[in-house]
Amino acid sequence: MGDAVYDGLTGSALAARLGLAACNVHAQCASTMDLAHAAAGRGAPAGTLILANEQTAGRGRGGRRWTSAPGDGVWMTFIERPRTPAGLDVLSLRVGLALAESLDDVAGDRIQLKWPNDLFLRDGKLAGILIEARWRDRSVEWVAIGVGLNVVQAGDVPQARGLAPGVTRLDALDRAVPAVRAAAAREGPLDTGELARFAARDLAVGRRAVQPAAGVVAGVDAGGELLVDTPAGRVACRSGSLVFVEDR
Repeated sequence: MGDAVYDGLTGSALAARLGLAACNVHAQCASTMDLAHAAAGRGAPAGTLILANEQTAGRGRGGRRWTSAPGDGVWMTFIERPRTPAGLDVLSLRVGLALAESLDDVAGDRIQLKWPNDLFLRDGKLAGILIEARWRDRSVEWVAIGVGLNVVQAGDVPQARGLAPGVTRLDALDRAVPAVRAAAAREGPLDTGELARFAARDLAVGRRAVQPAAGVVAGVDAGGELLVDTPAGRVACRSGSLVFVEDR
């Protein structure tokens, strides 16, 4: 168990502040996602948060790796134990929407969403989400919800964005933790209200994509699929990365 101090607070103090079952704080780790899976395998309850001051091998979609500088952001993974797998297909979108809405007032601008798991601010990446589930037969045992959020904009990463000046990591946690947990508690597909709220922040609608399908992005559907209008008609994409024409 991590026993480091995070911006002056111990893990137990953070758990009490954030209403969590437990909070394990690490000064440095390879990946909070890996630590979360290990803790869940040992029986860590739902509502456990793994938090690190620094990551040396953070993991993203497709096995991408990156380092996370100490103090510059919030690098965390939640352990949740859903009753059913209903909702897992849309969980990254649901968590992204909840995070964007909870962080708008400390971002200095309106946060936008990019399918399937990124938050953008002024055309730069603010945060990323990674969802990994572990199963036993057809039942989900636990879900690890990883979030990497830039609080301070790294000077050597021009495409990254941070929150407004003066916002602390604790400010971000106070907003992000209840938002993520509320999103994780929901079941089923995205409802009409969620789809409308996502559409209002969707940075991709109307833009030309080359992946995961070539065409004009039309939005997302209730099942979390990306809708793309191609010369052959509208297609729904379940997986892949969204790459725009101008990003090639």
